[in-house]
Amino acid sequence: MKPTRIFSAALIAASLATAMPAAAQAPMEQDRYLNDRLVAARVADRIRRECPSIDLRIVAAYSQARALQRYARDQGNSDAAVDAYLDNDAVKKRVYGIAETYLAQQGAKAGDAESFCRVGRDEIAKNTVSGSLLSAK
Repeated sequence: MKPTRIFSAALIAASLATAMPAAAQAPMEQDRYLNDRLVAARVADRIRRECPSIDLRIVAAYSQARALQRYARDQGNSDAAVDAYLDNDAVKKRVYGIAETYLAQQGAKAGDAESFCRVGRDEIAKNTVSGSLLSAK
């Protein structure tokens, strides 16, 4: 192969290699892993706010938040894009809505602290993502 052909082939390969991650990357709103963890965090937050006998595991929550931020960056998103996504009102509304539906399906009822405590204890026992962020007093 001639040197110019080798150079051309290398240039094409390099272009494809740099273009592929951007093309393969799904938008954050379609990233199931990312969104499932945002919902799980919201579920844990609602439980800890409603149930007086369950606390948030602050270090675990912080650690998981940092891991999720790294994950989003590894998917090709900038910190600014991640922050904008998390601050987006439509995203918050969607995540909160999914979390509320999940909690209701598990038996949590507004104004009934014990129902949230029961769901929280179940999440902890099942070692779900939400449960890993909670601790019973």
